[in-house]
Amino acid sequence: MHSPHESQRRDELVRLVQTSPWFMSALCTVQALHLKSWCIGAGAVRNLVWDHLHGYKNPSKLPDVDLAYFDPSAQPLQDDAFQNILQTREPAIPWEVTNQAFVHTWFERYFGHAVEPLHSLEEAIATWPEYATCVGVTLGHQGHVEVIAPHGLEDLFAMRIQHNPTRVSVETFRDRVEKKQYMTRWPLATILWS
Repeated sequence: MHSPHESQRRDELVRLVQTSPWFMSALCTVQALHLKSWCIGAGAVRNLVWDHLHGYKNPSKLPDVDLAYFDPSAQPLQDDAFQNILQTREPAIPWEVTNQAFVHTWFERYFGHAVEPLHSLEEAIATWPEYATCVGVTLGHQGHVEVIAPHGLEDLFAMRIQHNPTRVSVETFRDRVEKKQYMTRWPLATILWS
């Protein structure tokens, strides 16, 4: 159940995206690929919001900008092809492209346990490792910024780092928190250890 502040948070996130030149440019670049179901999500959205809440004037550096899309009919090497196109069009952005329809084919190799295939982009976003990063942003047909947030935006705007147990183990969550150095970058954030 989402809190009554959810629509205000969505409006605020849309405003932050719309007033971020690099983010809007990235969204327009992806929209030109004409994917049916896609978003820029996870760390790119988190950094945008947490940098704003910390009053940072310059965006935090991103190791990658995640383009997630869902297309069960895509070719096996389609992610690489899209990534190359995006890298050519926006070389300053460190793109990482993942077709969420095929995550189950490689998940066990990376995380040590098998998972069922996903059925939609929203279902995929709902499985990402922390609730604060289970958020994606896309452009609708009229160019409107749209938010996909299956678990809501409370953790994102509360700067709360909390394990999403849907697919990722506690050990993987702890490793991620340690590697990402959240508290060094955003000292006002809170980690809820599982």
